[in-house]
Amino acid sequence: MSDLAPGAYEKIITQALGRRLSVVADELVEKSRIEDGAAEDYLIRHLAGLARHALRAAKTSEEQIDRANRIAELIIEEFLDPEDGGERVAQPGQLLTAVRQPSGAPGRPEPLVRPRIPLATSALLVNGRDQPSIGTEVMREFATADRVDLICAFIKWYGLRLIEEPIKEFIARGGELRVITTTYIGATDRVALDRLVALGAQVKISYETHSTRLHAKAWMFHRLSGFSTAYVGSSNLSKAAQLDGLEWNVRLTEVEQTHLLSTFTATFEQYWADPAFESYDPERDGSRLAEALRREGGAGPADLPLEIAALDVLPRWYQAEALEELAAEREVHGRTRNLVVMATGTGKTVVAALDYRRLRSEGKADSLLFVAHRESILQQSRATFRQVLRDGTFGERLVRGERPKKWRHVFASVQSLKNIVDEIDPSRFDMVIVDEFHHADAPTYRRLLEHLRPRYLLGLTATPERSDGINVVTEFFDDRIAYELRLWQALEQQHLAPFHYFGIHDEVSLAAVAWRRGRYDEAALNQLYTGNHARVRLILQAVQDKIADPGGMRALGFCVGVQHARFMAEQFTRHGIPALAVTGETSPDERTQAVRRLIDREVNVLFTADLFNEGVDIPEVDTVLFLRPTESVTIFLQQLGRGLRRDPGKTCLTVLDFVGHQRAEFRFDLRLRALTGVPRRRLPDVLPNPPLPAGCHLQLDDVVTEMVLDNVRRAIRVSWKDLAADLKSMPEASLAEFLAETGHELEDLYRSGKGGWTELRRLAQGRSAPEDDADRKLGRAIGRLLHVDDPVRLAYLRDGVMEDPRLLAMLHVALVGGDVPFDSGDAVLRLLDAHPERREELREVASVLEERMHRVTHAAGGLPLRVHARYTKNEALAAFGIDRPGNVREGVKWVPEAGADVFFVTLRKTEGFSPTNMYNDRAISPTLFHWESQSTTRTGSATGQRYVTGGSTVHLFLRETKTPDGSLGAPPFLYAGTMTFVSSEGDRPMQILWELDRPLPADVFHQASLLTT
Repeated sequence: MSDLAPGAYEKIITQALGRRLSVVADELVEKSRIEDGAAEDYLIRHLAGLARHALRAAKTSEEQIDRANRIAELIIEEFLDPEDGGERVAQPGQLLTAVRQPSGAPGRPEPLVRPRIPLATSALLVNGRDQPSIGTEVMREFATADRVDLICAFIKWYGLRLIEEPIKEFIARGGELRVITTTYIGATDRVALDRLVALGAQVKISYETHSTRLHAKAWMFHRLSGFSTAYVGSSNLSKAAQLDGLEWNVRLTEVEQTHLLSTFTATFEQYWADPAFESYDPERDGSRLAEALRREGGAGPADLPLEIAALDVLPRWYQAEALEELAAEREVHGRTRNLVVMATGTGKTVVAALDYRRLRSEGKADSLLFVAHRESILQQSRATFRQVLRDGTFGERLVRGERPKKWRHVFASVQSLKNIVDEIDPSRFDMVIVDEFHHADAPTYRRLLEHLRPRYLLGLTATPERSDGINVVTEFFDDRIAYELRLWQALEQQHLAPFHYFGIHDEVSLAAVAWRRGRYDEAALNQLYTGNHARVRLILQAVQDKIADPGGMRALGFCVGVQHARFMAEQFTRHGIPALAVTGETSPDERTQAVRRLIDREVNVLFTADLFNEGVDIPEVDTVLFLRPTESVTIFLQQLGRGLRRDPGKTCLTVLDFVGHQRAEFRFDLRLRALTGVPRRRLPDVLPNPPLPAGCHLQLDDVVTEMVLDNVRRAIRVSWKDLAADLKSMPEASLAEFLAETGHELEDLYRSGKGGWTELRRLAQGRSAPEDDADRKLGRAIGRLLHVDDPVRLAYLRDGVMEDPRLLAMLHVALVGGDVPFDSGDAVLRLLDAHPERREELREVASVLEERMHRVTHAAGGLPLRVHARYTKNEALAAFGIDRPGNVREGVKWVPEAGADVFFVTLRKTEGFSPTNMYNDRAISPTLFHWESQSTTRTGSATGQRYVTGGSTVHLFLRETKTPDGSLGAPPFLYAGTMTFVSSEGDRPMQILWELDRPLPADVFHQASLLTT
């Protein structure tokens, strides 16, 4: 027995607060902006925190006890019924520190070993004098833990043997130890992992070290008592780190930092479920681990035959997203010719192989032709297919005199196909995959593509738009890209080098430069920049300021034209930075020599005009200078991409973008959206510091910030009069034709609340709108249907067949209102019959929405819903038969008539970072979802038992944020389908793990998870 630690009283107060807060919470909801369901949590955190500070101010345990009793009395008086009474803390202040099972042996049991630091106290451990070492404390923590998790970049034998005995005892009494580690730099000792497994630990290993993704070093000691602890810091599991190294580690406690331990638990669980971390079995995986450690330790690759993986190749989330988009293009839209655009190194071939595997498993394709222009690509691609298909004999080659025998699965060079293409039956191959598809306009490729007639054509490329202006998307794919991996996604996955982007004002005005066909006049720009010595001085100063060693940089400078490139090269060389101009007038040999001189640092800059946009691979480039406004986002990204290739000697890419006063037509918003992934309407809110992938930085100077913000605000501010003027020039156009011709978004017509397509047509035709409130209400309501991607609902709206009562109820809440009683649909039908223009508008909108569907949805077992389609809360509840769903405020709804519990989950509770609640609801894997119940729900309650015992069908609806998008209203929810109970922890609230019956779509899983993989 010992005195109570100060933090222990918080639990007493929290438990007391949790008894009768519903009345107070309702009042808080009414009087503030706090959401229903969050009020009680708010009260508990707020009041318990105040109580904790009051208790810590007490100097003795007796004073703490007195204060705890006084606080409890105040809580009872304020929040509880008087007859409920309250629990007082008994004198003297003692705490039961441990309960041990009787050993069956006579005599007193051995005292339980406890950490020197109290379980409720945080600390910083630096292996200092008179301070416990982390190794000693970790050993002591095992004695009282129920479960232990360790994540560590590497594990050494001499570190493990120090704590082997505590681990043995821990596992012997039923404890569970899970370990995550890597093969990073070959530092892990295989014998240590083998011993951990032999002791009974579960071990998972990441073999992927090219991007050194895991550096974490942390322990978590889970205790069912609520006194869990964690150690996070610099110590790997090695002797030096545990005992005498100069290591810093923070000890965290559940009592004091609950949300930090919640973050730890949530992140570890997702790592554990991530296929990148593979379970380790010494008998099965020992040889593979030994080879990986040898290779990472610098021994070089072994000369071993290709081994087929024992486990299926699983896609990363963005590769899974590509596969889902391809499925939607084929199954929803019937398009069998598709293009995938992904940056080099992001796994285009893996996507192609997985796509082929799926088509073959579905019986839709068997014979295959894979075409590339280099033998090395064919060899790597066939190896990838063999791994994915787990077939070491898959595929024959047609290259350099090697000819297939069976002609069933062929990997062929385009040069070898050139002379025999006419001999091949056009329908010989079910699937044709063409790598580096941007070469497809070359005569050899075009002849092949025009001859073959496969069931499925799949093109792969990193750059669909070539420097010669030919765009294969238009030429071969009807202006549609099935899937495009965005720049920020590739950066997020660490497949590209991070960038440090500096926007610098160059004091040049472009207002007088002519703008023709979407771009500045090239001749005028050339004249403006060439000979501008003041601008050169500013550029040279920026290089000196931002580059640590200009004499060691390898830079590309993108100029307007030949004269500008030569001028810049002369000026840089004159000022001590050797440079060359490389343009279309430079011979191929001279270009090759110039690139070699740049790599060898004989020159530091190559100034070019539209020459290094595409097809040139110089990974050593570490600096990019944008010396002209680049109107095309595609070309801008191609130029930026010249420096984003990873290279061992490159920490990051430095980007210096020299920005002048642009014309209003220039679109900064498109460039920033490509860089950051932030929707353009959110850009004004996040500039000048938008969220970026790890390692990236964007900094705009003050003048550029103001210019960019003004430009972005103009770009996203769609003028109703301008829209009408555009439509007036094409008066007979349908809605789809108008959007395709003008490039406007459907949302632009409704976001302002002006009245939608019908009102725009009236304005363009010079007709006045009727004095009809119902007409205006319908226009706004149609704008709130733009999320609909349920093919059954869209067909229902497009065809105007209004008979299904449940679909009619969903339309009723959307058009009439969620708080108006449903009267068999009479109200909504009368409303549409009275406004035929709006009914026709609804049909046209539905047709546009059908065209942009990008997800395959699935039937939902008797409900008028489709799994993975989107619905508002009112629409979803109407589908379950709830009348007036607008009156339902809570995020959970028990529907006894349907035997259903319906959960509406907003993943991001607040805008920005919120460490206290952002991990309550999260996806651990595509099929596992962690959910936190309402704060009053107990396991033993009727609701809790219904969850635990499967007494209802549980339906999950997810959305990322609740922030409204103007007049379009709050974002809809994606219907994730039904799920079943797996396990739960805690009470008030319950922490429940559910298993989804159908995996989350890849993009939704990415939103709902903590990781970026």
